[in-house]
Amino acid sequence: MPTLTVPRLKERPNILLIMSDQHNRSYMRCAGHPYVRTPNLDRLAASGTRFTNTYCANPLCGPSRMSFLTSRSSSDIHVWNNGAFLASDVATFVHHLAVADYQTVLCGRMHFDGPDKRHGYERRIIGEQMWRAPSIPVEQLIAHTADYLELSGWGQTPWMNYDEQVTLEAERFLRSSDARSDRPWLLTVGTALPHDPCICPKVLFDEYHPQSRVPPLPNGYLDTLHPATRLWRQRAGVDDVPDAIHQSARAGYCGLVTFVDEQIGRVLDALSETGLADRTIVIYTSDHGDMAGQQRFWWKTTFYDGSCGVPLIVSWPDRFRTGATESCVCSLMDVGPTLLELAGAECMQQVRGRSLTRFLTTDGDWEPGPDDPVEWPDTAFAEKVYRPGMREPARMIRRGRWKLNYYHGHDRPELFDMHDDPGERIDLGADPRCAEMREELIAAALADWSGQQVLNFFERWDADRAVRDRFARSTQAGDDDAPDPWAPTGHVEFHRGY
Repeated sequence: MPTLTVPRLKERPNILLIMSDQHNRSYMRCAGHPYVRTPNLDRLAASGTRFTNTYCANPLCGPSRMSFLTSRSSSDIHVWNNGAFLASDVATFVHHLAVADYQTVLCGRMHFDGPDKRHGYERRIIGEQMWRAPSIPVEQLIAHTADYLELSGWGQTPWMNYDEQVTLEAERFLRSSDARSDRPWLLTVGTALPHDPCICPKVLFDEYHPQSRVPPLPNGYLDTLHPATRLWRQRAGVDDVPDAIHQSARAGYCGLVTFVDEQIGRVLDALSETGLADRTIVIYTSDHGDMAGQQRFWWKTTFYDGSCGVPLIVSWPDRFRTGATESCVCSLMDVGPTLLELAGAECMQQVRGRSLTRFLTTDGDWEPGPDDPVEWPDTAFAEKVYRPGMREPARMIRRGRWKLNYYHGHDRPELFDMHDDPGERIDLGADPRCAEMREELIAAALADWSGQQVLNFFERWDADRAVRDRFARSTQAGDDDAPDPWAPTGHVEFHRGY
């Protein structure tokens, strides 16, 4: 285990982990966004370190979160989609903290499917929200096609109500006697937003709508796309979406980011007001991003940075660097090992993540342990199988300045130079000048991954799922031993913004 020589309190630190849903990491003022207001995330970044090249392990809600918790890939834990269950015998970093005598408390969203709604959390003080709302068709919520973008504008949704309730419960915990007990705690605050539909409060929609135009694509751009990417766009129908709907959706998304930032501000204020801030590490991240109109594309499930990249801010004033930015390539799978090291807990075994502590402390305050690489690998992997209406296994590797996306069944990958082309507009996958780098990254991507093995797994999984679905319909079986999901409450309204 690495040696941490940074000065510490006698008490082990509390951990406040805030995870939003579907936050594009460039949509923060501290990340350089020209008009989105995020004053609370900005002050968190000013008091800590903001990582600029962090990736999720799968750009889809459930799989990303399960990889985050276990520090293992989708292929390691067989969780590739939102219908899959994380096996209860797989240890998470939350289990490790609980064994180290931390209170482990979940407040809000974590996308646990199946009967196990804990996976190491001792308490869950508000249940999972359900993606249902009056007047919003469920089939549009699931489809992620062009019709879905029409569900954008202003109003009040159950998901906004949910996040406000999550915030209230988090404030209550921080002001409770449990937060000041002798046992340190991990409080995970999970918001449902800024996940689509892109419907935000009217005052925010009106603020952002004039600034939220989505520019047209360059002439001929679609003809240059990799066949897999072109097929995704065709199935989603995004290339036929009118400018007015793009603008409405982007304004709604910007408003949701600011709405979430306001909830985060309330939680940070409660932490400060209770005198717990100097004893508490604060982490902010998201399960994946959203294209949010970049390249006139939307949602998640792609390897573009807007979708697969995530924000990551870590703060512990007076102990970590402040106002710092760190450009190392890293993964959400690195967060768990980092927290365990800082908590003095037992390390996770046979996992893919590595502690990020070396990037948090001042120069000379960290020494590598026997299992830590002296040089950071500067590499992150992601994988996925989901596309609208089909399954196509794919794997991404980001190493240094290069990103390669390997699509099973295609004769060439995508390849981007992220230094010269951060917008990922120029695909170098067939460029002979990049042949050596392309082959090196393909070999790394396929060294421990097989698209065919993923498809073989889904043949079995689909058959099992069909039986489980019939069982549920015939017996009306439910998760009776799990906490009740959060029931939508409060005022709901929706007005189209175009």
